[in-house]
Amino acid sequence: MPLKSSDENRTSSAFSSKLSPEADLCVGLGIVSVVLLSVVGNGLVLVICYRKRKKMSGSELLCINLAVVDFLCCVCFYPFSIVSSFHHVWLGGNITCIYYGLGCYIFGLCGMFTITAISIIRYLKTCYSFWLKATNIRLLCCVIWLVSAVWSSFPLFGWGEYVPEPYGLSCTVAWRGYHTSTKDAFYVICSFVCFTLVPALFIVVSQCSILYKVSRFSCELSAKGIRNNLRHAEKRISMMFFCISFGFVIAWAPYAVVSFLFIFHKEPRYMAPEGFVLPALFAKSSHIYNPFIYFYFNKTFQQELRRLLLASYHKLTGNRVGVHISTSQQAPHPIHIQLQERGCAQRTNFAVSHSQAELSPELPTSSHAPYIRPQL
Repeated sequence: MPLKSSDENRTSSAFSSKLSPEADLCVGLGIVSVVLLSVVGNGLVLVICYRKRKKMSGSELLCINLAVVDFLCCVCFYPFSIVSSFHHVWLGGNITCIYYGLGCYIFGLCGMFTITAISIIRYLKTCYSFWLKATNIRLLCCVIWLVSAVWSSFPLFGWGEYVPEPYGLSCTVAWRGYHTSTKDAFYVICSFVCFTLVPALFIVVSQCSILYKVSRFSCELSAKGIRNNLRHAEKRISMMFFCISFGFVIAWAPYAVVSFLFIFHKEPRYMAPEGFVLPALFAKSSHIYNPFIYFYFNKTFQQELRRLLLASYHKLTGNRVGVHISTSQQAPHPIHIQLQERGCAQRTNFAVSHSQAELSPELPTSSHAPYIRPQL
């Protein structure tokens, strides 16, 4: 069923950029940077998680889900904004606008719900020693995707709408639908309160409670003169999830505030287009920093990254044979033969003086070290 329009006289001008060509170029380059950094960073996280999949804990599954969200969102949807920025107009019209708005809203809700689930599970584990099994966390991930997809699909059936953003190079929920009908107003208010404000409050309250609990426990142990390595590990993990959660909230806060103001303001041009594009770009940066947080706080990720880089290096440099000649005082022209197979170097040095023997051109074919037979 086609979407109804909030403006009956919408023309192609709604999809044209409201920015200057130079600003469009900067926006396109900015999104390109976000996509490249996110694909590389989250791709490494997914590869490392796959390598250590047999040792994964239940809570780490939510981090994998978050990496999948960031990776796929940048690959499947942001290229439309990049190409449109370089062409100074949104390409594809209403069809690609619906695709982009629907996909970004689904992945945005998945990211918000995943961060909220991480915060709540960490709170229950830290403050009440309540653990969730891996099976339950997998089920929770499925529920997150299902709820996000269902709620985001309502505009396809006339309850809400996906429209171009005020600067023209992106599409999102029609926040100004609050003024068109009671049904659209209910969808907009529910989207903002239930899927933005309430999850953000859960994240802030739970993370602050975790930090307070860990700090108080650490002070109690220090007062008793107890040094516990587990305490330092728990503090490190708590700080990691704190940075992930608050980073997501801070990245999306400016865009949420601007959208909230846009809901209740009837005049569509109460703010310059730059007032919308800058918060939107800042929100997209939330896809970048999670991998850096993982690698900084999690020593397991650091070790796996080193192993991955070493394995890749050995694959690129494997099966090479190098022969070089060096000088020495004992032998005037010694020959050094170096063999390297699959990252395991086997070196055999032979020094044969020309005054005693000559090298034979025949070498036996064997899997052992090379044999050089002198001719008498």
